[in-house]
Amino acid sequence: MPRWKIEDLDFSRIVPERIRSDETLFYLACSASFIESGSDVYTQTLIDFFDGDEEVTQWLRAHWEQEELQHGRALRAYVEHVWPDFDWEPAFRSYFDEYRNYCKVEHLARTRGLELSARCVIETGTATYYRALARSTTEPVFADLATRIAADEVHHYKHFYRYFRRYREQERLGRSRVLGTLVRRAWELKSEDAIFAIRHIAKTRDPERARDPAFAQAMCSRMSRTVGRNMTPGFTLKMFMRPLELPAPVAALIRFPVEQFMQRVFLR
Repeated sequence: MPRWKIEDLDFSRIVPERIRSDETLFYLACSASFIESGSDVYTQTLIDFFDGDEEVTQWLRAHWEQEELQHGRALRAYVEHVWPDFDWEPAFRSYFDEYRNYCKVEHLARTRGLELSARCVIETGTATYYRALARSTTEPVFADLATRIAADEVHHYKHFYRYFRRYREQERLGRSRVLGTLVRRAWELKSEDAIFAIRHIAKTRDPERARDPAFAQAMCSRMSRTVGRNMTPGFTLKMFMRPLELPAPVAALIRFPVEQFMQRVFLR
């Protein structure tokens, strides 16, 4: 069962005037609801990739997918409470028709172990994202929801990390290969997912702006700045570096350049 339920959220406590006029937070919340709501397709891609490993595939199907889809439903419910004039369903369907074409095994890492290290990066990014959203607003229900999702993402990270350690031994993965995967996947964190979502949200919310090719990029930059200003670098850095399992002196030596790199990832 999920670690919490949508019914645990008290939508009657929403203070609309603290968030309704914030266009950036609208796009942050709505794009997250789209991405999370498409988790079933991405889960199937991972299940196909890990076919034969019952421990991983069972957890993906019974736990990860269910919790990710709940995130999508909760975020959708919040968006519909605060911005009731936004027609969520057709905007999501339009987004999903494009998004599903990118959920393919060939887009994953070359080995299972490397893909699990990449999943640690993704969970680091999503946990950072939702923690930053919780810190970016004074609207209590949105902060509560973002905090709950962030905690789930940290929990997911722990599972992916445990599976990674098993495959690291099986595949004899050296730190250099793992580091290369971590860096590549981190640089992809501002992925096409967000651009797709922004474009399809705008088609429903503001068709004129949706036709401006610069709008999605500008909004994506605004969203990144919001996350970057409210992130907790130490938290993000610890999660990002953990798969390398570096000796303490080496970790201390590279801490600053890695922190600068992660700042660029979230602020670019």
